Parts: sequence; structure tokens; C-alpha cells
Amino acid sequence: MDVWPLRLRQYSLASMLRLQLLSRNSVVFFSKSCSENLLQYQKGIFHQCLSFSTENTSKKGPLHGVKILDLTRVLAGPFATMVLSDLGASVIKVEKPGMGDETRTWGPPFVGSESCYFLGINRNKSSLAVDLKTPEGVDILKSLAAQCDVFMENFVPGSLARVGLSYDDLQASCPGLIYCSLTGYGPTGPYSKRPGYDVMAASIGGLMSVTGPAQGPPCKVGIAMTDLATALFAHGAIMAALIERSKTGRGQKIDCDLLSTQVACMTNLASSYLNGNVEGKPYGSAHASIVPYQAFQTKDGYISVAGNNNEQFSSLCHNMDLSYLLTCNKFSDNSSRVRHRDELLPVLEKRFLELTTGDWLERFEGATFPYAPVNTLSQTFADPQVVHKEMVQTIDHPSIGPIKLLAPPVQFSESVNQIRSHPPRLGEHTRTILTELLKYEPHFIEDLARRKIVQLCDD
Repeated sequence: MDVWPLRLRQYSLASMLRLQLLSRNSVVFFSKSCSENLLQYQKGIFHQCLSFSTENTSKKGPLHGVKILDLTRVLAGPFATMVLSDLGASVIKVEKPGMGDETRTWGPPFVGSESCYFLGINRNKSSLAVDLKTPEGVDILKSLAAQCDVFMENFVPGSLARVGLSYDDLQASCPGLIYCSLTGYGPTGPYSKRPGYDVMAASIGGLMSVTGPAQGPPCKVGIAMTDLATALFAHGAIMAALIERSKTGRGQKIDCDLLSTQVACMTNLASSYLNGNVEGKPYGSAHASIVPYQAFQTKDGYISVAGNNNEQFSSLCHNMDLSYLLTCNKFSDNSSRVRHRDELLPVLEKRFLELTTGDWLERFEGATFPYAPVNTLSQTFADPQVVHKEMVQTIDHPSIGPIKLLAPPVQFSESVNQIRSHPPRLGEHTRTILTELLKYEPHFIEDLARRKIVQLCDD
């Protein structure tokens, strides 16, 4: 395939746009604002943003070159942008001067002055501390939005419109901008103006009613799964919008909300209610439609096993010296086992108590049914498979020294998904962003800092 360099000096945002090795069969789309950042192959494959260097990207993340302006706080938004940043996107985390993201104060535990909560979900980002309640602060964000591919926020609907940073405010000057809003309940409807948190969406969306011990009170899942699921939906939606933009040259608005995510995640339980009129209820660690499928107490801990089909159940019974159960018609198939769970489970529970978790794991080695110990976190991070997957990585932090972070769980054959930088200190990159992206003069930046419109972190 013949290739040649093409220099696009007349199309620039904050720096010179340049492109090398463009196929003769490729097409470049431009508009006079954010969509100048588009390069696309004729078949509609999003390649990279032109505002970044076009050096060989084979060892870079698949989103290398994508810029994200991130106004989100707490968990769902920051987790989504962290996932995108692991994939190579450049993320500018916008924070309130003097306070920053609320999770900076969520503790203990702290490492030095840094909250472990904040450290866990904000790597690979640059921190810009700017006051959105000032005209100068809004101007800064509008100027940055004109250079970014994605604008992400999780304010109560209507809040950003009051300062001129809504999708409608930015769309005219940035037709290529992908604007993603994360809210509690969506932009319209009777709950739209309510602040939303994970446990509220889990409450309304039915998750808490089916979580916890049977006949027990409603329980919250140990981590904020509604937040995390919303983050992953948002991550996928942004990826899809980037692909769509590569075909059309235009951005769009994305709305994600905690409640809709939670309702969508009820999956099989929702289908059982909607189509079978079966109300969901808690089963502890057990399953409504599969028996056995749960954690059992052992002599010194707990172990989870599953007998999803007859072959697996048969293997389980043989390995537990309970082969006689296979001759009982009440347990002949999964439907029968579900109907007679109150007879089957006590037999299994009694047998599991006779040996330690380690004994059962040794017995089950090589078996055809799924099994696993119920680990504490200390046991999880000592687990040989977790260690093999290198799920814990250490990175240096300029204020507190080495910190341990969870590694990205997805690997690529042709690109990287990785931790590149420490979670930022508040305002750590304010000066760099204003200088390099907006070309502000030093005296002007100092004046903004003096008036507390921005916060600097120069040590």
C-alpha cells in the first residue's frame, strides 16, 4: 500500500496538527471546532485524534490521542474516566479549589493526607482546580472543551446550564464534542432533580430487596455495584459515540443514570417478574433458579460450589461421597433440585462442615464443577491466580511515596491498557494545562490563583 506524509498546518486547535502515513484510501473529516480532532479510515474505523503526535501507536493504548474533560466526582464518573484513561485517553479532572473531589476526604483510611478511596479510582489523570462559579472559570472550561473529544459531568440536571456549560451551550461551537451526563435518575421525570447515590438507586431499582440473607432485612452490596455498572455503561457508550463520530464527524449527548442502570441490571430477576409474575427475594449467597449454587460453611471457613447441570451435580456428589443423592428423583434435574432445595441443601451443609476449606479444595482439584474458597481481601491478594495476573501494581506518588493500585483487568494483543501516572494532587496540573493548552501567560495564571479562581500545586 502506497503511503505518504500529509501536513495539516492550517487546521490547528492549541498546537500544530500533523499526520503521517495516511493511506490513499483514507478520508479525513474536519469541522472548525472539536471535530477537527477526527481521523477516520474509509471503512469507518476510528484511528486517532489529530491534536496528538502521530508517532507509532502500536505500543500505546487504543484511546491514545483522545482528550476527556472530566467534571465528575465521587465514583461512577471517576471510575468511567479511569477506565478510559487506562486505555490511553488523556483525562483532565476538573476539581473545586480548596476541596477537590469529595472522595479526597473520605476516610479513614488515609495514606499521609491522601484518601485511599480517592487513590483507588483516579490514576492516569491531570488535576485542574478551577472555580466554576466564576466567569473566568467557565471561560477556561469552554476553551478546554473546544480542544477535547469528550466532556463528562455528573451534576444535578440543570446545574451546568446555569453557568453556560450545558450540551446546548457547547454544541454550537463544538459540534464534534461527545457530552456524557451521569445523573441519579436522568434529565427528566419526577425524580430528575434529586441528588442520586448508589444505595438510593439500588433501593428504588430493586437490588437491595433481593440482597442479603433469606427472611432478613434489605442489604447493600459490599461495594457500590450500581455506580460501577453505570460507569461501565458510560464507558461503552462513549466508545460507541467515538465510533459514530468517526463516520459522521459529529458528536452527541449521552445520558446515563444510576436508576436506569440498576433496573437494567436486574436481568433474569426482572424477566422472571415481568414474564413469570415471580417476585424476587433474597437468597443469601444462593440462586433463585439454580441449586446448588452458593457458599457453604466448612470447618474453618466457607467454600462456593455450583451444580448448574446434571453432569456438574453428579461430579459434586461423587467428590463429596454423596453419590446416593443421584438415585433420588427429587434431585434428578435442576428444576427438581430447585423445587426441593429445602431437602437437598441441609444434606450438603452438614457434609461440608465435616472438613476444612483446604480439605475440600484438595478433594475438588480437577473436578468438572465450579468451586472456589470465599476469600477475605488478604486471602484474595495472596491467591496464586490473582498474583499470576499481576492485579496489584506499585507506583510512586510525589507526596506519599509508593502506593499500590489495582491493575486494569483487560489485556490487548496489539496495544496496552496500563497505569501510567499516580492519582493527582489537587491542582497538580493547573499551571501546565493553562500554560500548554490555553497559552496563558504566567502573570495571568498567578492573578487567577491570587483571586482563588484556580488553585496551583507547584511543589
